[in-house]
Amino acid sequence: MVLRKGATAAAAAGVVAVGFIGLVTFGTYAASGTPQGRGNAAGLSPGTVPAAYQGPIEQWGRLCPDLSPPLLAAQLYQESGFDPRARSGVGAEGLAQFMPGTWAAYGTDGNNDGRKDPWEPLDAIASAATFDCALAAYVAKVPGDRQSNMLAAYNAGPGAVTKYQGVPPYRETQGYVRNILATSRSFAAPVSPGAPVEVSAQSAGAIYFAQDKLGTPYLWGGDGLDSQNGRFDCSGLTKAAFESVGILLPRVANDQWYAGPHPSRDQLRPGDLVFWATDLTDPRSIHHVGIYVGGGYMINAPHTGAVIRYDKIDTKEYIGATRVTSDAAQALPNRNADGGVIAPSRPGDPAPTPSSPATPSAPAAQVAQAAPAARPTAAAAAGGPARSGQTPAKN
Repeated sequence: MVLRKGATAAAAAGVVAVGFIGLVTFGTYAASGTPQGRGNAAGLSPGTVPAAYQGPIEQWGRLCPDLSPPLLAAQLYQESGFDPRARSGVGAEGLAQFMPGTWAAYGTDGNNDGRKDPWEPLDAIASAATFDCALAAYVAKVPGDRQSNMLAAYNAGPGAVTKYQGVPPYRETQGYVRNILATSRSFAAPVSPGAPVEVSAQSAGAIYFAQDKLGTPYLWGGDGLDSQNGRFDCSGLTKAAFESVGILLPRVANDQWYAGPHPSRDQLRPGDLVFWATDLTDPRSIHHVGIYVGGGYMINAPHTGAVIRYDKIDTKEYIGATRVTSDAAQALPNRNADGGVIAPSRPGDPAPTPSSPATPSAPAAQVAQAAPAARPTAAAAAGGPARSGQTPAKN
């Protein structure tokens, strides 16, 4: 969610407080309400975001030079899993998980209906880009990688980035920057059409594990535990197969979709994960996954009453594939299991509104105290529970 702890709120309030100092620089991009970025040509890989959001993310992801569509998509996925109804336990709202005070400062009318509504996805996408670019402008003179500094400002506050002249030495902030950059690669289209996707070094071991389970009866929700007689469902099998080679995937299929780049059908290689969805325009509807083995076949844990077996992949609900990488899998967010509510990343105070400015940065001790308890660590993100409100994927 956007600005969740007092330290970050106070630091980001500096962005509000600087007003025409920090935001006029940014205003050259946003004054017309039309993104005019440069130097961020990377587009979205088809099918990685719901079709209704693809155009707006492509548009607003180029609002300023330090943002890109894949980076914006990675943040939105991290915050809400593209659920426009998401609400955190501390009041963060919508697709971009804005706290009300921060929305008051950065809410943007993305669909041009005369309203700024955090529950309206197009407004949320536009506002997330607006906020990112305001932070980028505030830390523009800090040395180092500009995208990393922008993301660090989002997580720890721009004052901390300015103080440390780069990404602050907070494990949580460094993990957030690393995770968003890694996840963004799962959303990025190839630099040139048809460019090959690098083959996974661990794929052979994952296939070997899955082949050893052929003939095992399917179990909905199965993770291969002794108490389950070693049985699996589809995503339980893929998770266990990659865990056998040291890669921790999320539990459910539609989160596993983001565990790496997306090869086209003619680029499939053994070890790729292959997916099925009820709506081929919306990856949130992914409900099934298998492990590709070549020749148009996969190892599949299909449904109750069947056994793990070889099946063809070319059926009507096939949506695409993912080539798993360890860094992308490790970067995926941790979700809770609380009836569809996204676990709050930073429980705490909302950002102040422009009418109640604060100093540009919080005291160092306050920021240091805030950092460790914020977002989940990379290990927790890789091995945490399934996305909130979801049951194990099934056919």
